[in-house]
Amino acid sequence: MSEPTAEALRASLERRFRLASTEVDLGRFALSIVHPESSEELIDEAEFERDERLPYWADLWPSARVLARHVAQMEARERTLLELGCGSGLVAAAAARAGFRVTATDYYEDSLAFTRVNVGAAASAARYAALRTRLVDWRAFPDDLGQFDVVVASDVLYEHAYGPLVARAIARSLAPTGMAWLADPGRIAADAFVLEAKRLGLDAFTAERIPWTDGQVRQTIDLYLLRWPVLKGLGARG
Repeated sequence: MSEPTAEALRASLERRFRLASTEVDLGRFALSIVHPESSEELIDEAEFERDERLPYWADLWPSARVLARHVAQMEARERTLLELGCGSGLVAAAAARAGFRVTATDYYEDSLAFTRVNVGAAASAARYAALRTRLVDWRAFPDDLGQFDVVVASDVLYEHAYGPLVARAIARSLAPTGMAWLADPGRIAADAFVLEAKRLGLDAFTAERIPWTDGQVRQTIDLYLLRWPVLKGLGARG
């Protein structure tokens, strides 16, 4: 069965959510991102009781905006890109518009639907057709996802357990000569993330610190770069 069109998905979402649209200037281009008007309306007490699940995916976080802007400036050249925790699809849409072949993953089905809508609006029909979405739980990371030239994630380190889980997900999905970028505003698991990444053999460091101000919101976004040591990359090419 073929994937539904972005238009059909949006019509389905309009029946289920109160929608908002936010314009995001990414320097190289701007995107209009559709997302739920209120994330608080999406809180499900049963889901929270089961595994403390909260609809963080529905907000356009500053870290996602910073990462999307960074991805938008990258040279895609038909390279593959995996996003861990795609939310409403801002970063995935920026990557598809820039020319990456995108695989977007999240813990929520609704997140994937919004991502398909936003990639469909931002990118060409060919890019939309090439987009892959996948429901992924970092605690049971799939073996068949593949390896990617670029792996990205934003503001995913807000629980202690997520630091090691995200580091392991990157290690499993990053190609030997690939690069991973993670944007984080100083969440609780950031140190554990870097430590686990290094334990797994990755070079991991803060490539840039970016001040963010939007009204009363003031953050410093750390942009982490992760990659395999040079010798591993050379071995893979040989």
